[in-house]
This record gives sequence, C-alpha cells and structure tokens, in this order.
Amino acid sequence: MRGLVSCVVPGLNESENLKVLLPRLSALLEQWCDGWEIIVVDDGSTDATPDLMAQWAKTPGVRYVQLSRNFGKEAALAAGLEEVTGDVAISLDADMQHPLELIPPMLQRWQAGVDMVYAVRSDRTDEGWIKRVGTKIFYRLLGSTRRVRVPPHAGDFRLMDRKVVDALINLHERTRFMKGLYAWVGFRSEAMPYMPKARLHGISSFNFWRLFSLATDGITAFTTWPLRFLGLVGAIFAVASIIYGVVLVAHYLLYGNQTSGWTTIVTALLFFSGVNLLSLGVMGEYVARIFDEVKGRPLFITGRRLGQARPRREPSSGASGSDAPSQN
Repeated sequence: MRGLVSCVVPGLNESENLKVLLPRLSALLEQWCDGWEIIVVDDGSTDATPDLMAQWAKTPGVRYVQLSRNFGKEAALAAGLEEVTGDVAISLDADMQHPLELIPPMLQRWQAGVDMVYAVRSDRTDEGWIKRVGTKIFYRLLGSTRRVRVPPHAGDFRLMDRKVVDALINLHERTRFMKGLYAWVGFRSEAMPYMPKARLHGISSFNFWRLFSLATDGITAFTTWPLRFLGLVGAIFAVASIIYGVVLVAHYLLYGNQTSGWTTIVTALLFFSGVNLLSLGVMGEYVARIFDEVKGRPLFITGRRLGQARPRREPSSGASGSDAPSQN
C-alpha cells in the first residue's frame, strides 16, 4: 500500500484498552502500509494514559497529542485531524469496539477511488429499547432537512482521503457534530456494514445526558425545524384564538352573556405560559450556539506533542543494483 496512512485514536481514560490496541494496530499497519502513523489524542485523561503514551511515543510511527483538559470527543477528533500528515486518515475509537480487520478493505476501497469509507452499524439488537427508539427518532428528525443527508447508524469509524481531512479542518465552527460534518463536506463516499465488538476494558463515558446533549447539538447545528415548528404552533394558536373569539361574540349576541368559570381561564393561562417558555428554551438553544461562535475561543488547547510518523519504506533497487547514494 503506497502512501502514508494516519490513524486518529481519540480517548479518555483508555490506558488499558490502548495497551491492547496499539500493538495490534501498529502490526497491521506495518504489514499493509508503506508508511504510517498512529495519533493518540488524550482528551484530558486522569488514568495512566500519559505515562503509557510517553513510552509508546518512543516507537517510530506512534504520536501522542495531549489536550490541556477534557474538551469532548468531537474536539479531540478535530485535534487529531489537524495533526494528520498522511495521504489518508482513519479514525477509530480506543475501546476496541471497532474491528481492525475492516481497515484493509477500507484501504482497498480508497485505492479504488473512494474518498470516504464509513462503517455503518448493521444491528442494534444488543442495545436497550430506549436507546434504539431514541436513535431512530434522532435520525428521523435529522433527516428532515434536505440540504444534508446524514447516513443513519454511521459513526466515527471511517477512512478519509487527504482532501476530505483538509475540508474538515477548514470548518471552524465550535459546535461540532462530526457525523453531520462528514456528510456536509460531501465527496465520493461508501458505506461498509459492521457489527461492533464488546468493549474490552472499562465503561463508556457516554451516558444518557451526554448522548442527549450530542443529539441536541446535531439537531441545532444542521436543522432549523424546531424554530419552524414553533412558528407553526404559534400560527395554529392564533387562528384558534380568533375562532374562539368569534364563537364567544356569536354566543353573546344569540344567548346573552354568561359568566365563564375561572378554572378554564387559569388552565388556558398555564398552558400558553408553558408554550411560551418552551419556545424561549428552543430559541435559547440557537442563541447559545451563536454566543459560543462569536466568542471565537479555540476548539481545544494542546498541552504537549510526542512522537513522529514512521517514515516511508525505500523502494527496492531491483536485481541490477544501483550505486546511487541513499537520500535521507
């Protein structure tokens, strides 16, 4: 496989998994690739990851990027992509759930001319029904926009050509939903089905609230349907109130004025107050995104960098031999 292949591995407290991943991944890349590098992005780990990577960074081809604190997986992925020096990049998790045996087929599809190969989860029966239903609703809502089609069940395990990496780096927005950004930049893409393996060590840091926050970021970053929905609800209530007013006037003219109960009035006030607060909350989510963007703070801060890419192998000189000196 000609060219330099870069693997980006973001992680948070994944030292035990990295002990297994790095030997296997480096052996695979050594077998398949002319030149390679593994970029481990430490998203503020508090375990033994810094000590482990300080030793691994002495190995040619293994690089370590330590962020100054925990900025989140989306920021860690962006940090890793900015460090990529290869002709093609492969992003994968450190928890060993992404099967390494998919990397050679991905590289073969890249050599065939595909710019991006993304792994798509083929089955979710191993997840709880709440997560399955929530995932289905999320992708349904995300697919409501016609501008960008985000492939359902596609994650961060994917191969990207150099031009795809450059396009992603040039996107400077702070509220990053990488699954949407992958789709937004376009290029020739191809899906590759897979079934994730069981997590080798530890537990995932993505709990319900972090997943909910990520889903909110995705919907507000790539759709405006919540704002349009609120506008539609407001129009419906306005028309309904006009009709109700006409009915009251007609009732007064035909039957005289009857005293209305205070319970109806209080219930209507509470209902419309709840709708107003909900509308303000949705608008506040979009305003918060604007607030984050206009501050212009960096997406992440790098604490230190260690290691370097493994140099490309020199081509064989052939049977006739050559007296030309080698170049460093």
